[in-house]
Amino acid sequence: MAALPWLVIVAACAGLSVTVRAADLPFETATVSEQTVAEVYVADAVIEAVNRATIAAETSGRIEEIYFDVDDEVKKGDVLLRFNDKQQRARLAQAEARLREAEARLREAEAEQKRVAGVFARKLVSQSAMDKADANLKAAKQRVAAAHAAVHQAREQLDYTVVRAPYAGIVVERHVEKGEMARPGTPLMTGFSLEHLRASASVPQDVMSAVRKIRKARIFLRDPLQPGKRIAGVVAEKVTVFPYADEKSHSFRVRLQLPEDHAVYYPGMFVKAVFEVGSAQKLLVPAQAVVHRSEVTAVYVVDDDDRVSFRQVRVGGRLINGDQLEVLAGLDAGERVALDPVHAGVVLKEQRAGSKAP
Repeated sequence: MAALPWLVIVAACAGLSVTVRAADLPFETATVSEQTVAEVYVADAVIEAVNRATIAAETSGRIEEIYFDVDDEVKKGDVLLRFNDKQQRARLAQAEARLREAEARLREAEAEQKRVAGVFARKLVSQSAMDKADANLKAAKQRVAAAHAAVHQAREQLDYTVVRAPYAGIVVERHVEKGEMARPGTPLMTGFSLEHLRASASVPQDVMSAVRKIRKARIFLRDPLQPGKRIAGVVAEKVTVFPYADEKSHSFRVRLQLPEDHAVYYPGMFVKAVFEVGSAQKLLVPAQAVVHRSEVTAVYVVDDDDRVSFRQVRVGGRLINGDQLEVLAGLDAGERVALDPVHAGVVLKEQRAGSKAP
């Protein structure tokens, strides 16, 4: 997957920007400060369902009823479809009849063995007769056990004629039609659960070690570098790095486990995965203080005498929280900037006009 540029995110502040309002200025100001920020790497990712399965037939028969279709939501235990069960019921009846017969033969063998044992104790029959009675009893018990197993298997086959949902989720594929014949192994329906989701991403080998070591990441619905309203993202509960690289891209696959209360993510969605890969000291300025005019990026600086000046600056990428930008050039720590560029521009014009007045 394609990766995006490096950016920074506030992790632990070494000194927060202080917002103040000067008595004679119609806007608030903030002090530019150095802060400890986390360096991160942004990669494309896709949301996947942890539980995705294709239910296959476990018995043979004609499909009699189909109760759910593609895109239907199901609950755990819901009946998805039903087979015609005449053959299975007939086989169960036969197995139960054989069991009753085997149990009757067992009772006869027990009675015969008991009779022979009594006679043998009085030395009225030979050892071979006793051995034969014991063998017949043992064989009768084995036949009963086999008959019980046959009944259990027949009941299982009957149970298999009713196909239930293994978990709550959504049906995404239906592979059969009503009236079709199915055999064991025939795919019936495919579905996935919305309760347990994960994001799958790829990271290059040069950041893999940091990703594996730190194992902290967030998932976003859109690129956090793009301008726009603040986006919070979701913290991954678990970060799993696969211990091998793709032979073609030489990148490593990473899975990010989403919390169950995410609410906004669904399988197949395209998202951004943001991995923490280190930390550094950065000079930061509030994003709302930065003005973009054509190719010029600038801020309104307020000095100790509350004089306003328009100064060009160079800034880095937008922070993940959408509130601050890294200052690369043009400002020093401790300087004040206007948080309302519109009003600051008006004040600057007034101050310039006042200085020109005789």
